[in-house]
Amino acid sequence: MALAHSKLTAQGQISVPAEVRRKLGIGPGSVLEWEQKNDQVIVRRAGQSTSSDVHQALFSEGSPKRKVPTSVKKGIRKYIRRKHARR
Repeated sequence: MALAHSKLTAQGQISVPAEVRRKLGIGPGSVLEWEQKNDQVIVRRAGQSTSSDVHQALFSEGSPKRKVPTSVKKGIRKYIRRKHARR
């Protein structure tokens, strides 16, 4: 059962019905994403990715190795000694 109908203009534009805009939570300036799956086209509001989707896209080979942080006080001490060293 169709949610709503739209008509395509000669310029290739469509109007998104008010009921669909409310369900998607979109308004002027919103970006829609179109995806084709077999013989269907799925339209959704762009930018609705979960944090796990983003993590998977960034780290497809697994989480990065954690590095052991150096001591901040040790780094400051080293910098001050070098800066004020007698020459």
